[in-house]
Amino acid sequence: MITASDDREKAILHWLTNDLNLKITQFKPASSDASFRRYFRVHQQQDTYIVMDAPPDKEDTAPFIKVAQLFSQAQVNVPQIIQKNTEQGFLLLEDFGAECLLDCLNNNTVDHLYKGALDSLFMLQTNVDIKTCALPQYNADLLQRELHLFSDWFLKQQCKLILNSAEQAILTKSNKLFIASALQQTQVCVHRDYHSRNLMHISIDNPGIIDFQDAVIGPITYDAVSLLRDCYISWSDTQIENSLKPYYLKLIKAQLITCAYPQFKRDFDLMGMQRHLKAIGIFSRLNIRDSKNAYLKDIPRTLNYVITISANYPELQEFHDFLVNKALPASQHVL
Repeated sequence: MITASDDREKAILHWLTNDLNLKITQFKPASSDASFRRYFRVHQQQDTYIVMDAPPDKEDTAPFIKVAQLFSQAQVNVPQIIQKNTEQGFLLLEDFGAECLLDCLNNNTVDHLYKGALDSLFMLQTNVDIKTCALPQYNADLLQRELHLFSDWFLKQQCKLILNSAEQAILTKSNKLFIASALQQTQVCVHRDYHSRNLMHISIDNPGIIDFQDAVIGPITYDAVSLLRDCYISWSDTQIENSLKPYYLKLIKAQLITCAYPQFKRDFDLMGMQRHLKAIGIFSRLNIRDSKNAYLKDIPRTLNYVITISANYPELQEFHDFLVNKALPASQHVL
């Protein structure tokens, strides 16, 4: 007997059995993410599917449907949408299984798995026409709003820090640098959350790419730094270089970029700091606003990226000092 634990689950089961005439033998949670969406794995005899539950008052399925088609046309592997009920916020999707890249990454597999992920990223960047795809622009306002997540949710609310005018000026200066660096880069299609938990390890056409509904047109290094300086697993500088350099050479050969490697690496580093500051803010907001405290354990790794990389750039010396002397000690009291 398959039972539902809430009204949304009851509605999903009714849709599957009454409207789609599926003979369900198992129905269980597959995952949830940092939004209001939930996912369930559905068994029908030998077949399995994923059901996305996106409450219409909180989540819109339209971006997911649009980007799934866009990415599929770009020849990257995204789950097929088998059936949709946009009025109730349900999608029946191809099941990529339960094993993500994070589950498989180790010193023996990292080169191969990251090569596959960067090859897929390259396909995305070369096969999506930014002039016709009608995706939102990752503009200065959006980049700034994301950076404010760090000060608003992490520094002020998570760490209970009150910044003086000099400290605020340091953040304003560093934010301007991050935004300027992002905007001067080649602009391409950006997944925007391209990391080891959103890349599924599958036997054919690996990886399977999920959680792409927030895709935008933005900086070419954004997804690469999301992958290689992942908030959920860290690698040595040497290992990152081993993956980044062949990807850079591929971009050069395709004439997507023309800059020398040191400039590309600087773009990569500064883009990573913008993303990691945003992520720290989001992890804090998930804890404070949404009572999802599991993400707090990922803040130290993510903050360490920002501290380590900022030390390499003289123009970020004041920002680095602020992180080391103020933000890091405050975080150690609350995490």
